[in-house]
Amino acid sequence: MDNALYVGLSRQMTLRRELDIVANNIANANTTGFKTEDLMVRTEAAKPAKTIGGSNPVKFVLDDGVTRDFTQGAMTKTGGDFDVAIEGKGFFKIQTAGGERYTRDGRFTTNPEGKLVTQLGAPVLDEGGSEILIDPKQGPVTIGTDGIVSQGALSVGKIGVVRPDDLSSLSKDGDNLYRNTSNTTLQPAPDAVVHQGMLEASNVQSVVQITKLIEVQRAYESMAKMMDNTAELTRSAVERLGKVN
Repeated sequence: MDNALYVGLSRQMTLRRELDIVANNIANANTTGFKTEDLMVRTEAAKPAKTIGGSNPVKFVLDDGVTRDFTQGAMTKTGGDFDVAIEGKGFFKIQTAGGERYTRDGRFTTNPEGKLVTQLGAPVLDEGGSEILIDPKQGPVTIGTDGIVSQGALSVGKIGVVRPDDLSSLSKDGDNLYRNTSNTTLQPAPDAVVHQGMLEASNVQSVVQITKLIEVQRAYESMAKMMDNTAELTRSAVERLGKVN
């Protein structure tokens, strides 16, 4: 019976983690460029708590990491000069204190120095890894579908749009940014289309996530009830053995 408690506890731990992930999805349903996340689980065989001749190994449920759905989110028109969205596979290159990072969040603006930056002030990089400078005196900004930033007849840079060979190499780094965990360099995404005056919405389907939240809560409660019943059986057995002795 102890084995059932240990297995139940391992499942509760993964359900609690899944609950956190689903809740985070719901909280970011309106976050620009956010991608839905799901928990991956695996089973692992282990020796039973109490070995009985001929018994099979006990299989525990373990957290096996998070997977992300990188499918395209809906395009929303904003009309902002520095709002840009990517249609297709690709990520904007951002320079942070921790190094180069990547995002689908195109809510850009300019800082007092004229640099094109994110909402948190991190510089947006061009294809070569340089910062993009905007001079207000040169007139309005136009961003082409190829990412080229122009002011009148003057080209001031090209927003870098890149993608990895394997999306699993991107790890979440906070602030809607990803970092590259592989040894390979992200390559340009020439077939990605940049849209000025638009933003990519989150691809979270709120109804689906709320339904999943309810399912996870019920599964957690069911597992807790099973563990309580198992513990009660153990107590009853101990009491009966005590009376016999």
